[in-house]
Amino acid sequence: MIESASSACTEPAETLADLVRRLARQSPGAVALAYDGRETTYCELDNLSNRVAQALIAAGIRSGSRVAILDKNTDVFFQIVSGASKVDAVLVPINARLAPPEIVFAINDAEAEVLFVGEGFIAIVSSLREQLRTVRHIVVLGSEYERWRDGHPADDLECTVSLDSICLQLYTSGTTGFPKGVQLTHRNFILSPPQGRGRWRWWTPDDVMLLVMPLFHIAGCGTGIFGLYSGQKIIIQREFNPSEVLQAIERYQVTNAFLVPAMLLAVVAEKRRETVDLSSLRQIIYGASPIPAELLRRSLQLFRQTNFFQVYGLTETTGVITVLEPEDHRELGHSRMKSCGRAVDGVELRVVGGNGQIMPAGKVGEILCRTVQNMQGYWKRAEDSARTLEDGWLRTGDAGYLDQDGYLFIHDRIKDMIVSGGENVYPAEVESALYGHSDIADVAVIGVPDERWGEAVKALVVLKQGRRADAPGIMEYARGRLAGYKLPKSIDFVDELPRNPSGKILKRALRERFWKGHERQVN
Repeated sequence: MIESASSACTEPAETLADLVRRLARQSPGAVALAYDGRETTYCELDNLSNRVAQALIAAGIRSGSRVAILDKNTDVFFQIVSGASKVDAVLVPINARLAPPEIVFAINDAEAEVLFVGEGFIAIVSSLREQLRTVRHIVVLGSEYERWRDGHPADDLECTVSLDSICLQLYTSGTTGFPKGVQLTHRNFILSPPQGRGRWRWWTPDDVMLLVMPLFHIAGCGTGIFGLYSGQKIIIQREFNPSEVLQAIERYQVTNAFLVPAMLLAVVAEKRRETVDLSSLRQIIYGASPIPAELLRRSLQLFRQTNFFQVYGLTETTGVITVLEPEDHRELGHSRMKSCGRAVDGVELRVVGGNGQIMPAGKVGEILCRTVQNMQGYWKRAEDSARTLEDGWLRTGDAGYLDQDGYLFIHDRIKDMIVSGGENVYPAEVESALYGHSDIADVAVIGVPDERWGEAVKALVVLKQGRRADAPGIMEYARGRLAGYKLPKSIDFVDELPRNPSGKILKRALRERFWKGHERQVN
């Protein structure tokens, strides 16, 4: 009989490997993972990860070796990350949406020695095989992987693993230049603030998590690891589908889920939304990109009994560093709804100006963060690491300000700032103003070359279905909400906006055609 996990990981877990071991001792029969009709208990996960560890050692993997995985979401991911942790190896999840040259770059840059490949990616990897310089073994997930794994004993190797050893290497989205490998340690995960300490309410062993965020992203793998920490049952979906999300909530009595705004938009538009029982869902965590007020209002109406948490974080901070709690969502018109909340326990925030001076409340500057969650550094990029990490503080690259009560307001990425006529314009501020227009479904604001102003503000707008383009009307609407120098000088209407897997708009892709022929994307 499958039992319920009686308690979370109450013993001090030093590494991800210890985490699985201890949960297997505490609640061996409790279901850890459910995927595609297959359930894995915590005891089974521990044993399977032991077999993976034994197989990795047999393949020549040693402490510090990199192993990569290229696939969509699967429960096997957690077998591999736990197995790699047990031999002090590093798992490198490869973005399943990358183009072939980008896949080659990430695998080669990581110097991966073993590559796990989903069956749907065999053709791509076969065509790239000669370019993968360090890969010695390729294991196809499915029956081949099971034979590879199960050909080894389930004995625990009990290798010594340091709290400061790297366990995961995640590549940044790569919206500018080549992506960088973010090195995250066991300490980053196990000692990070979201483990139920302070104002942030994490989960209990009685919870059921819906995991739909991609596992190659910190919002996916991080949320999954934190879910394991609490000893709950994790329902893994291979990829996002709004209808399947609603079905899973009802079928498995899901209690918590992480969804980016783009996902929420699809779910609230799903035709079956009013016929599905969503009463079990008590928490929705959302983040990774700004959410329009109207979308949040519709989401709150659909999930009436659900507490909403907005979170902000980076891959470099192992995810969440601030949270806007349910109490802050009760007044949608309150100015705090434009913030991303306050720092979770164990996180210090600071806003600095161009000369490094600490900015007073309400003044915009670059956001810095000091926490045990901060990455160890970028893989083999000492200069980038030194620019990002200094005296324990991590430069987020985001522009924003703190108010008198410690609420953090994000304006934009520093690199996306528009300088028009000597004035700084933060696109997110313009986008937030335009989102309220009744005809607009989505919007992105970029800077484009302008002979008079250096850069001009341009809005790219996606209209709601059935609405007609009305640039003058939108401009007039904006005029009442923005300072004159922040107003868009032009509006283009597009069918959709390009986004990366975490839901962030690819501003670089939007800017390219306007900046063609210019040496730099600033003027």
